[in-house]
Amino acid sequence: MSKTPNIFVRSLRELRSTRCLAVTALLIAINVTLDLLGLSIKLPPNLRIGFGFLCNASIGMLFGPVVGMMAGVCTDVLGYFAGNLSMGAYFPGYTLTAVVGGLIWGLWLYPRKITVWRAIGAKTCINLFCNICLNTLWLTVTGGKAMSVLLVTRVPKNLILLPIEIVLVYFGMKLVNRIYGALPNGKAAAENS
Repeated sequence: MSKTPNIFVRSLRELRSTRCLAVTALLIAINVTLDLLGLSIKLPPNLRIGFGFLCNASIGMLFGPVVGMMAGVCTDVLGYFAGNLSMGAYFPGYTLTAVVGGLIWGLWLYPRKITVWRAIGAKTCINLFCNICLNTLWLTVTGGKAMSVLLVTRVPKNLILLPIEIVLVYFGMKLVNRIYGALPNGKAAAENS
């Protein structure tokens, strides 16, 4: 009887693949570029939907939580040095949020079939733990505002955007699986879609 390695071991083994490294680097570059260009959908009154999270979700779905966490570190640090130097000193809390995000995407989406329930679970966890809890904590630490004051605006914003982002995750990951499966040796991801 052969033992199937756990999800973290499988994800760690993905790092042996040149394909994993190349696709992950490409998705990190796309994510940083989207942030630098400020490409997003602006919704009234003061909401915006960025698309960088789809790159993070793709990495987690294709290569698992270990690669997702490493990509989170790279995306945050490269994004900071590429364009956010004007925002002040580097703060490692946001890097920790990016690592937790990569972990969540990998745990929910790797190497499973993409379903509406997985998209709902993954994006809900991201919004709750990363956006509402951790990022609000970091804003409190770096900005000096009370957490309760920040939560008054951050909770409704995340709840309003959640259904739209879930739809983007679901259809975006279906598309990524289809594209990745069409590439040579991309059958593993396509079989899970």
